[in-house]
Amino acid sequence: MKLKWYGQACFLITTDNGLKIVTDPYTPETSGYVPVQENADIVIRSSDNDSFHCRADLIPGDPIVITALDLAREGGERTEKGVTFHAIEAMEALNHRYHDPDQNGMYRFTVDGISIGHMGDVGNPLSDAQIEFFKDLDVLLALTGGHPVIELDDLKTVIDKAQPKFVVPMHFQTLSYKPRNALWVESFLNYFDKDDIDFALHYETAITPDMLPDHTHVLLLDYVK
Repeated sequence: MKLKWYGQACFLITTDNGLKIVTDPYTPETSGYVPVQENADIVIRSSDNDSFHCRADLIPGDPIVITALDLAREGGERTEKGVTFHAIEAMEALNHRYHDPDQNGMYRFTVDGISIGHMGDVGNPLSDAQIEFFKDLDVLLALTGGHPVIELDDLKTVIDKAQPKFVVPMHFQTLSYKPRNALWVESFLNYFDKDDIDFALHYETAITPDMLPDHTHVLLLDYVK
C-alpha cells in the first residue's frame, strides 16, 4: 500500500488494487494545507464537528463516509469495500485551551497485510483499553504536536506499550499550518535514537510487510504542497 500525507491528520492510503481511503480531512483555508484533489472511495474521520478533522464533503469522488465516533458507539466495527474498520471512543484534551473539549474516535484497519491505526484527535493519556486497541499495529499515525492533542510523554507511553512497527508523525507544526499552536516535529523525534528514525524524503511512501522493522521506528513524511 501507499501512504501519502496531506497535512494535519489527513492521509491518503492507496491499496495495491487501487482502493483509496482518506483519513480526517481538514478545511484548507483554516489549516493552510492544500485541498485533497484525488478521488476517494472511503473517508474515515474521527468526528463530524471539527473542521480540522471532518471535512469529508470536500473530498472528490462521492466516497463512503465513516465517522469513527459514531462507529465506536454503534458496535465498533464496520466493513466497506472489503476493508474492516474498528473504532474506539476518545476525547479532546480535558484542559483544552481554545474551546470546550469534544468527543471523537480513534480507529484502525488493515489493507494489503498492513495494519494501520489513527489516533483521531485524542488529547489525554490513553486508558488501558485504548492502548490495547492499538497493540500489534504495523503503522501508527500518531499525534505529535503536543497540546491540545496528547502530550508527548503520554504518547511515548502509548508507543512503548503498543509497540507499533512504524510511527508516522502527524498533527505537528509545519511552515504551512496556520494556527501556530503545535510543537515542531523535533520535539517528538528527541524521544528516539537517530538510528530508529527513517526519513521518507517525500510526502508519499510505499509500505509492504517485508519492509517492517523488528522494533519501533519513526517514519517521517513530508506533506503535500
